[in-house]
Amino acid sequence: MEDRAPVPLPHPAEGVTEHVGYRLKKASAALRSAMDKALREHDLTVPQYSCLELLDEHPGLSNADLARGTFVTRQSANVVLRGLKDAGLITQAASTDHGRALPIHLTAAGQRRLHAARSAVYAIEERMVKSIPAHRLTALLADLDAMAEAFDT
Repeated sequence: MEDRAPVPLPHPAEGVTEHVGYRLKKASAALRSAMDKALREHDLTVPQYSCLELLDEHPGLSNADLARGTFVTRQSANVVLRGLKDAGLITQAASTDHGRALPIHLTAAGQRRLHAARSAVYAIEERMVKSIPAHRLTALLADLDAMAEAFDT
């Protein structure tokens, strides 16, 4: 077995469970599990719910916009959108007057399903946010944004 020099730690930590990345993944997994469970009652997946939220806030987004906004590949977004179309929750124009992107919109059924699911998801976020002191929320959000931006090159 060859000798290897130890790899320096990115910050003081006594084990992998004290690394920032590990803790972020742990929190993300807990959030995803809670959302999966809550959204199952509304016959939605987390990516489907995310698409509905984005379309409610920004009607007319394209497949590519929704893929970026929900952190999935275009191929995965196509599968998600096909499920939403088949359920009658979204519509997509067959053609457009400009560009190639076909705008997508919520249907009335999509609005109703989103409204019903939103209260369950917001209750999860409220539970998560209440676990930290209110005066630290703004700083936490800024820190999370800064961490994500550290990878923008």
